[in-house]
Amino acid sequence: METAKINLFIVDDNKLMVATLKQYLQNRFGTMMQISTFSDGESCLTKVDSETQIVILDYNMNGKNGLDILKLIKAINPKTEVIMLSSNEDIGLAIETFRAGAKDYVIKGQGSWKKITSLVNLIITEPIRIMVREFGVSKFTAIFLMTFITMGLAVFCVLYWMK
Repeated sequence: METAKINLFIVDDNKLMVATLKQYLQNRFGTMMQISTFSDGESCLTKVDSETQIVILDYNMNGKNGLDILKLIKAINPKTEVIMLSSNEDIGLAIETFRAGAKDYVIKGQGSWKKITSLVNLIITEPIRIMVREFGVSKFTAIFLMTFITMGLAVFCVLYWMK
C-alpha cells in the first residue's frame, strides 16, 4: 500500500524565502510531502481543497492579508492546518489569527524554521490524523480506538504493578 503524500502549501510574496523554506522542508521530510508554493493568497485559494493538509501562510502580502486568506482557507476546508508566519510581533494579531483557526503563529527570524518543522512534524504524526488519513477510518472511530488502547495500557500497567 502506497502512503499518500502530505499536501503542504507555502504562501509568501518573498520568492527567495519561499524557495529556501521549500528546500529546507524537503530536506527534513523527503518524499512524504508534496510542497506547492504561491506568491499570493488568491492563487493559493484556487488550489485549496479537501486534500490540502497544511498551509504555511505569510501575514503581510500584496493583495489580501494573511488573516483574510486564513479565513477563506478555513471556509473551504476547516481541517486544513494553517501556520501563520509573520514578522509582526503584535500579540493582538497573533490572538486574532488563533481565533480565525490558525494552528500557530510563528514570528520570522532566528529559529522560525525549526519551529515550523516541529509544528509540521506534530501535525503529520498525530495518531488520530494518521488513522484517518492512512486507514480511512472516521475521526470518531479513531478517537474511540485511541481511547480504548490508552485505557487498555493503563489497566495492563496497573495489573502488572499489583502483582
